[in-house]
Amino acid sequence: MNQELSNLIQSIQPVDQAAMLRARERQAQLTKPAGALGDLEELSIRLAGIFGSEKPHPQGVAVIVAAGDHGVAQDGVSAYPPEVTPMMVMNFLSDTPGGAGGAAVNAIARSVGASVYVMDAGVNAELPAHPRLHRHALRRGTRNLRTEAAMTRQETETLILAGAALARQALQDGADILIPGEMGIGNTTPAAAVTARLLALDPARVTGRGTGVDDAKLTHKVQVVREALGRTPANDPLEVLAEFGGYELAAMLGVMLQAAASGKAIILDGFVEGSAALVGVALNPALKDYLLPAGECAEIGHAAQLQALGLRPMFHLGLRLGEGTGGVLAAPLVLAAAATLREMQTFAEAGVPGA
Repeated sequence: MNQELSNLIQSIQPVDQAAMLRARERQAQLTKPAGALGDLEELSIRLAGIFGSEKPHPQGVAVIVAAGDHGVAQDGVSAYPPEVTPMMVMNFLSDTPGGAGGAAVNAIARSVGASVYVMDAGVNAELPAHPRLHRHALRRGTRNLRTEAAMTRQETETLILAGAALARQALQDGADILIPGEMGIGNTTPAAAVTARLLALDPARVTGRGTGVDDAKLTHKVQVVREALGRTPANDPLEVLAEFGGYELAAMLGVMLQAAASGKAIILDGFVEGSAALVGVALNPALKDYLLPAGECAEIGHAAQLQALGLRPMFHLGLRLGEGTGGVLAAPLVLAAAATLREMQTFAEAGVPGA
C-alpha cells in the first residue's frame, strides 16, 4: 500500500468518549423533558465525540461531488446512456439565475448555505476548462468490471488520495462537515458488487433499479454483478474496490478518510456513498463513528449497508438521485443537533425547576 495512504488510514483516531459522556450528562440537564428531542439528542452526543467538546460548534458545510464513468455501463445496466455523466458535470458548473450550478445538489446546497466542489475523477469525455472543476482523472472511465478489474491498485490508491486532497482544501476553506457525493451513469452496479462482496450477500439482495431500470434490465443487472463476483475471490478491502468499484467511489473514500483523520464530521448520503464507506470501515473501524447517515435511499442494498455499519438514518424520503443531495438535506439537522447541545440552557442556568 502507498505509504501516504497507509498513514492516512492509520491516523484516524477513535472519537472522544469523555466528551460524549459530558454531552450525555449535559443533555440530561437541558430545559426539556428527557428524550423530548428524540434522535437529535443522540446525534448531538455523537457530534460531541467527533469534535471533542460537549458544546460542539460545527459551522461550514461542503459537498464534494466526484464524477466518473464506468466500463460496465456498456452492458446496459442503466436507464440512461453514459453520455449523461459529462453533461451533468457541466450542469454542476453552469451559471444559472439562482447561482452557480443547475443540478439538484446545487439548488439544495444554496438553500442551506453549503459549498459545492466538483471533481473529475474519471469522466469519459474531454471536459472544457472551468475554474470550479477539479481535475484528477487518470483515465476516461473504468474498465468493465464484469470481465476484468475496473481499476488497477495504483489507480485506486491515487484517486483515494486525490479525494483526500480535495477534502483538505474544503476543510481549509472553512468546512467542518463534509458530504461525499457522486455522479456516474451505471455506478450503482459497482456499488452493488462492492457491497455484495464485503457483506457476503447474494447480489440480488443488494442490486437495485438505479436510475429506474425495468424488471428485465434489473434481472440482467443482477447477473452482471454475479458474473463480476465470480471472476475473482478478492476480499481485501482495497482489492475489492479496485476490482469492482469506480474512480468516484475511490475519491469519496478519500474524502471520508481525510475528514475523519481531521476530526470532522461526515454526512453519508446514499447507496453508492455507502459502498465506499464499507471499504473505509473495513480499513479502519474507527471511521464508522464519524459517519452520520442522512436518509435511507430507495436502493435495495442501502438498508443492508446501514445495518452492517450500525447506523440509523435521519429520514426516509425515497431519494435515489445521488450527487450528495440527501447528505446536503441532512446538514441543517446536524447543525441543529449541535446547536441544541451548545446553546440550550440547563435547568440550573435558566432558573427553571427541573425534574
